[in-house]
Amino acid sequence: MNITRLIIFISALHGAVGVALAAAASHGADKSPLLGTASQFLMIHAACGLALAAYLGSIARNDRILVGSIISMQLGVTIFSTDLISRAYLGDRLFPFAAPLGGGLTLLAWISLALWSLVHIRQKII
Repeated sequence: MNITRLIIFISALHGAVGVALAAAASHGADKSPLLGTASQFLMIHAACGLALAAYLGSIARNDRILVGSIISMQLGVTIFSTDLISRAYLGDRLFPFAAPLGGGLTLLAWISLALWSLVHIRQKII
């Protein structure tokens, strides 16, 4: 399986769901704060996933740390946003501590990406 294409696929889904949630948030006043937050997270990370996939596909092929950071970011934002969606539409959490788990995983992915870039800056490979 081509990991770059998988990252693009997940990013495209994040973008599509983000747009749909933005529309839902603008039409449903009682659910809009949760859906608006989920939409923002998905849209931001969709763009980030596409940019990182482009970098991965062109320069950083087979970089497992970078791939791990990207997949962790996508998984984290998926769990976080799905928990918010579940709260808005089902009235309950996805599972206990889903939002903190997803948010924490997303945060760790960003930190991992920052550390990865520092290593490569020092190596002058980026």
